[in-house]
Amino acid sequence: MVKKMIFFFQIDSKKFRLYDQSSDPDPIYFRQKEDEKITPEHEGSEEENGNEFAYEKDLQNFLAKNLSLIEPGLSLYLEEEISGIEFPVGNRFIDILAIDSNNNYVVIELKVSRGYDRVVGQILRYMAWIRKNHAEESQKVRGIIIAREISDDLLLACSEINNVELYEYNLSITLNKIKKNR
Repeated sequence: MVKKMIFFFQIDSKKFRLYDQSSDPDPIYFRQKEDEKITPEHEGSEEENGNEFAYEKDLQNFLAKNLSLIEPGLSLYLEEEISGIEFPVGNRFIDILAIDSNNNYVVIELKVSRGYDRVVGQILRYMAWIRKNHAEESQKVRGIIIAREISDDLLLACSEINNVELYEYNLSITLNKIKKNR
């Protein structure tokens, strides 16, 4: 099994962003509890820290590289030199434009913190633009809103929309002890 290590840089007590080796200091240790270093007896434990990405761009970059976390078969839209990251729609930009396993478009709107009902108008505008200006007649267009927390207002607003799904993300770290072969 191949495991991909993803490191985060802590901005403050509740916010993280993707670690940038070229500009961030070397990592010290992951900590399980305040002032407690992870030692072998802690290995294999999982702790959900309930924190959020510091910047939407970090969430966007992470998800664009890991679209299968959202849905198996989902891939980033690519055509010549145009990518589905910050895909232009008129004078605005879709956070992520993807293609599903049925060759249909998936518009993904990201909110690094809380998603409110006003995002419904935004994603519907993007979906309609893709349907009108980019999709072929046989292609469907649907939307996904991903936020750290989905507000009750957003949940209520989307209850009347069949082709928009809601996801909440949560950052967590899992440590797996590796057995050495001798």
